[in-house]
Amino acid sequence: MMNNHRSKLTVSAMIALSLTLAGCSSSKDSSNTNTNNKADEASTNAVSASGFPIVQEPIKLKMFSRIAPVNGPFKDMPVFQDYSKLSNIQVDFTEVPTDGFQEKKNLLFAANELPDALFRSALTSLETIRYGSAGQLIPLENLIDKYAPNFKKLMEQYPEIAPAITTPEGHIYALPTVVTLSAARTDKKWINQAWLKKLNLQEPQTTEELYKVLVAFRDQDPNGNGKQDEIPMTARASSGVGLGLPILPMMSGSFGLDSQLGYNINLDNDKVDIWMGNDRNKELLQYLNKLYSEKLLDPEVFSQTEAQYLAKQGSGNLGFFFDQTNNSFLPIQDQYTGIAPLEGPHGDRLQSQGASVPRDLGSFAITSVNKYPEATIRWIDYFYGEEGSTLLRFGREGEHYELKDGVPYYTEKFLNTGNQGKITPYAGGGAPHLISEKVASFINPPQVQEAQTKLDPYMPKVRYASPMFDEETAKKVDVLRNDIDKYYEEQSSKFITGALSFDKWDDFQATLKKLKIDELEKLYQDAFDKIK
Repeated sequence: MMNNHRSKLTVSAMIALSLTLAGCSSSKDSSNTNTNNKADEASTNAVSASGFPIVQEPIKLKMFSRIAPVNGPFKDMPVFQDYSKLSNIQVDFTEVPTDGFQEKKNLLFAANELPDALFRSALTSLETIRYGSAGQLIPLENLIDKYAPNFKKLMEQYPEIAPAITTPEGHIYALPTVVTLSAARTDKKWINQAWLKKLNLQEPQTTEELYKVLVAFRDQDPNGNGKQDEIPMTARASSGVGLGLPILPMMSGSFGLDSQLGYNINLDNDKVDIWMGNDRNKELLQYLNKLYSEKLLDPEVFSQTEAQYLAKQGSGNLGFFFDQTNNSFLPIQDQYTGIAPLEGPHGDRLQSQGASVPRDLGSFAITSVNKYPEATIRWIDYFYGEEGSTLLRFGREGEHYELKDGVPYYTEKFLNTGNQGKITPYAGGGAPHLISEKVASFINPPQVQEAQTKLDPYMPKVRYASPMFDEETAKKVDVLRNDIDKYYEEQSSKFITGALSFDKWDDFQATLKKLKIDELEKLYQDAFDKIK
């Protein structure tokens, strides 16, 4: 964990991976403060420092939000209906579907037609700095200190949160989702234990043992139908920006390759190493090429849709795969068990895949037109405590969930309706709130908890989030990564499938050099030096 004090943390920071927009200068920081102060003066007397209601006289707020396909209308969600009565704050949501959300968000700021706040806003690093320095978003650090006790407590408990959301100038313009539950930050390594038992095999402990198990899955008819139709191993076809093909971070820890700072980075004695061109990565790609060429790795691993991937999990005809939870194979969950990271050829055994405690870093922001910033920060702070997070994720006790040993679980009756996504903005991701052990029963049942215990000994002590570069540096990183990431993913897939010979590895390294991977590494090093 980072031990340096907050004064040092606020000098630089870390935030979201997506660096896509042009920006403005930070010369308007003082105007942000002035705007904030005026808003403070307008609402100070109306806000309760603690307890409910937040305001004595009802107020209305307009919020712009993304809505996922699985969601129902926000106005029908019990969390917003009940919280409106509790807080005395009524929220009018402008709900924009995921498809087209980014474009409409861009237009919102370009036209300066601002809501009071953005909820589930997916603000990128450049967006946060651009709109904050332009005065369209207000700084939140003073409001957090006075009116957000839940979020302030989380920042104190998890020092990695502050640098993840603080600009180099020391401002916080957006709040993240906070995930304190380790099991909600990792994809587990699921293996078909029924097949292992039938073939009299032990759980693999090394990459070589995994290879032998996968060969047995391919050749020895573990599903018993007399056909060679088993899928020994598969993975998702797409993932977040920058980590390349999903199969890589799932297996890279066995070759000593980590994913720090939201990128393909190892941290060795505080030195940043972008490892895409090094020999350990070559060994990883060679191992995956061996699996692919021998039909042990799913030939659809680079092309399948998410729906196809999840269907394979539920088919029972899959040997080894990766996922955060067991939702997609619940009917056959006893067929699978989680295993530890595999020890690689050099003795490495690292759980390299996983998110940091602060996630979805630009999830909530308050704009300069908001007349009630204190009331608004208090409104969102409720969801960073377990009571508010429970209401957001589970709805009403008795109607939607019941408590067992203090932990909320959806009732069987409500589960059978299949309407979980209709009652909570959590479904579909990106909602600003706390995900803790207490409120994650749906994605963290006992089988998943057990699988996480297999990973825990091999996880890094701290997972650093992406650096929040200053605007000029962010533009440089954006340009460099756009070329490097595209090239790396294309060439990696070719190495794995055999379309590109490893005799071309020197050429691959040389091209990475031409694309200025060393310059990118220095930018990450400079950012890390300010927070380490």
